[in-house]
Amino acid sequence: MTFNEIIMSLEVGLIYGIVALGLYLTFRIIDFPDLTCDGSFVLGSATASVLIQAGVNPWLSLLAALCAGALAGMLTAILYLRLHVTNLLAGILVSFMLYSINLRIMGGLPNISLMDGGTLLYDAPVLQLLMIACLMCALLSYMLLTDFGLSLRCIGFNTKLASNSGVNVAWMTMVGLALSNALVALGGGLFSQHQGFADVGSGVGTIIIGLASVMLGEKILPFRGVVSGVLSCLLGSVVYRLFIGFALHSDALGLSTSDLNLVTGLMVIAIMVVSKREVC
Repeated sequence: MTFNEIIMSLEVGLIYGIVALGLYLTFRIIDFPDLTCDGSFVLGSATASVLIQAGVNPWLSLLAALCAGALAGMLTAILYLRLHVTNLLAGILVSFMLYSINLRIMGGLPNISLMDGGTLLYDAPVLQLLMIACLMCALLSYMLLTDFGLSLRCIGFNTKLASNSGVNVAWMTMVGLALSNALVALGGGLFSQHQGFADVGSGVGTIIIGLASVMLGEKILPFRGVVSGVLSCLLGSVVYRLFIGFALHSDALGLSTSDLNLVTGLMVIAIMVVSKREVC
């Protein structure tokens, strides 16, 4: 790998680290297997790109992406809590519907170019992304250490105990899903600004990449704690991207970019096998 390729891997790793924070919030904190993220990632990307094309400040476009992702998470929560759709199916349905919504937002076009400029990431993007990712880590860590965050963690640990302790489980679940998908959509908005385009198919595999980052980070930082758990998501995402970059650019392995999904799947399987052996 060249130096530029390493920097590129770091930048993409930081972006997907924010996505991993969202998945950590649902899968680890509130114990909700949310599959909305493939759609909410593109939703954030499409929302930010369309607004930037319309001349909106790129920071405001990211804020709009956050809000759009939160709405997607709330829709999943409504299907699960009010219409009693199973959690997995609720996420799948919302992600499925978001494909059409994202196309509508993008004016029926499968991709939008941002090569004309107007994005945040035009000068030293790795530093800008590092600042944004660290800010998100700090805010999420602080929130999880408050009484509100304790309530969120409580519903993931034991729903009945949380309910008996006076926690509104339904409301906390909705808030957790909204925050999670807001982070995922923020990652999508940053990704489109970094790559210079938004594509309706860019969200495919987001959940696998995010979970791989979370699990890998937990192996690197095995300490039990809120702050270490949040930091492990960011670290795991960066290490994952560097590993993928080295694997795809290794002449000895003979892999190409078309093998990305294969390498990712094998990595997830390897982490799961190692985890089970450690438990045994």
